[in-house]
Amino acid sequence: MKINTRFKYSSLALALLSALSTQVQAEEAYSSAEKNIDTVTILGKAYRNTATKSALEPEETPQGITVIDSEQLEQRGVKSLNQALRYAPGVVTEQKGASVTMYDTFSIRGFSNNQSYYDGLILPFLTGWNLQPQIDPIALQQVEIFKGPTSVLYGAMPPGGMVNMIAKSPQEEGSTRVGLAAGTNNLTEVSIDTSGQIGSSDFSYRIVALARKKDSQVDHAEEERYVIAPSLDWQVSDKTLINFNLYYQNDPSMGTNSAMPLEAIKFHEPSVSMGDKNWSTFDREVIMLGYKVNHEINNNWTFLQNARYADASLTQKNTYHRATNFDSTTGQLIRNVYSTEEDSQSFTIDNQITGAVMLSGLEHNLLFGVDYMKLSGDSLYKEYTANAAFYGFDAYNPNNDLLDPSQLQENYKETHDITTQQLGFYFQDQVRYDSLILLAGGRYDLFEASDDKSSVLPAYDGKDEADHDQFSYRVGALYELDNGFSPFVSYATSFEPAAGTDINGNALKPQLGEQVEVGVKYLSQDMSQELTASYFHITKTDAIAADPSDPSYRAKIQLGEVRSQGMELEGRWSVTESWDMNASYTYLDMEITEDSNQSLVGTTPIYVPEHAANLWSNYFVYGGVLDGARVSAGARYIGEMQMDAANTQGKVPSYTVVDASIGYDLGSASDSLSGATANLVVTNLFNEEYYTCYDQSNCWFGAEQSVELNVNYEF
Repeated sequence: MKINTRFKYSSLALALLSALSTQVQAEEAYSSAEKNIDTVTILGKAYRNTATKSALEPEETPQGITVIDSEQLEQRGVKSLNQALRYAPGVVTEQKGASVTMYDTFSIRGFSNNQSYYDGLILPFLTGWNLQPQIDPIALQQVEIFKGPTSVLYGAMPPGGMVNMIAKSPQEEGSTRVGLAAGTNNLTEVSIDTSGQIGSSDFSYRIVALARKKDSQVDHAEEERYVIAPSLDWQVSDKTLINFNLYYQNDPSMGTNSAMPLEAIKFHEPSVSMGDKNWSTFDREVIMLGYKVNHEINNNWTFLQNARYADASLTQKNTYHRATNFDSTTGQLIRNVYSTEEDSQSFTIDNQITGAVMLSGLEHNLLFGVDYMKLSGDSLYKEYTANAAFYGFDAYNPNNDLLDPSQLQENYKETHDITTQQLGFYFQDQVRYDSLILLAGGRYDLFEASDDKSSVLPAYDGKDEADHDQFSYRVGALYELDNGFSPFVSYATSFEPAAGTDINGNALKPQLGEQVEVGVKYLSQDMSQELTASYFHITKTDAIAADPSDPSYRAKIQLGEVRSQGMELEGRWSVTESWDMNASYTYLDMEITEDSNQSLVGTTPIYVPEHAANLWSNYFVYGGVLDGARVSAGARYIGEMQMDAANTQGKVPSYTVVDASIGYDLGSASDSLSGATANLVVTNLFNEEYYTCYDQSNCWFGAEQSVELNVNYEF
């Protein structure tokens, strides 16, 4: 089993554990003997696990957390967080279809989440718009998914859970890895990951860089990205480490996100677009500058300060349509032309003090923290009148070369000046008494937001504001039995702010959530078998949704209550030293139980399948002519989902997608190729056609079959 912690393991143990499994699952365990064995540290000293914001182990937390490591990301050839989450239990990813790659759109336990975290700090999102940094997997050591409410540690957050992407950190042991990749849709990619100590100094570095270009799955669009992410560790003393980090990403082109009517999506191949090649563009640039200070005050207490400044900008040109714009008999689709220009600047800082104390014979692991986030940004939205030929578009026989940009005339403009700030104070205590672990924590948030709007339509003028203060908390218990089973129970609350008014002009209330979760975790004595089974019940009050009767999807309604309940099963089995399997199953029952006008009571929100399941297996070859080879395959199933919020338009069909991966250590074939590896990745092996929908008027294709060959050389 591959362990992803900052603790140290022997080279022999690490090799054996890595051979047993490439999948890291929830709450992985370790023995006390392993902690003191010497080897290379993969995660930095400033690493804190997502579930506790401390160096405590996830398996000691009475809530679920799934960890996906860099080896697994590489084996599957993932290019985005969306793709990385495909095999995570309880997660429905790629809500806008896999052909839309510029956004990471996913839900956890039924609740949509647009607030991803990078190295413990939120990736700032320009509320209501499109601008948010999208971290490339080349820069990630692992991805951690924390299930259930997390407001107690992170503040504003949906109750389903959160995703935290852990950055690669400098290593003292020198190594350099160069990668080349080619594949479907003219994919070309080159990357480098180099790390080591600078001479005999107290400085260690890491530089990660990537350049990628390919044709989009959608006709007449390209995807292009450039990333550089250098970081530097300064070991000021035995007790103090300072890390400086930078992340720069330029996406000159990221395809298109034009939706299409359901009738059209059934009629076409996954490469068809409703956009126009003379207009559809998406250009984004992000720079983030950060630092971490990790200081060991004494043997029991540690201080961590984690801070980041981000500057981001985005330009988008696209088309859209409304439900009334499509004639299903003739195929005529009346499209609207628009553009957005967006930028934001943000600063985030998190201060933590952790320590262990003994009180009355009980071991207390304490956490105290203060964090602060401020974002300011603006957006400019424009709509245009196009040349007459553009409006003669046939969705059944699309011509994507109808727009003449020189004839566009601006007919609508809207500006937004957005500010958001949040200040949070939190604490946590994990108490251990023999085999019993108790966890309790609380947080108080002060949140303010404003959106100063100006447009040519008075109805959209004005200022949306939010001013909330909220206390969130969680309590839980876990008991470690001698036979490897650990039953647990927890209760946690969540808090989401809301700015603006609903369709009746009433100020929106903050959205509050609570979860009860009970379950059991199991780890066999030889660590070859692992299982987590849990039942959860989440209630969210004053949930906000788009008014299904508004064709512009801009009007908001505030629901009375949404309930999500279900079961998650997640397991890993190392059948032999060469063969391992990982599987998960999620049952989700989600329903709107209260609504102010009763129109949505009893309905199920979109993007919520009742059943979902995943299976992934690896087989490693040791010895013989195929020594050094690995064969992996997986299948992911997503059940039926509602087509629209009102549940009146039918259902999106279920689908099963099979993926495969073959790896080979070229050094096994020849000593001259030592350090070189090859990996062949086939996504959607059987070219299953599937799609997702917001409603019958707005659907997106899933990923078509793709093949990638990447070769890496490490020295």
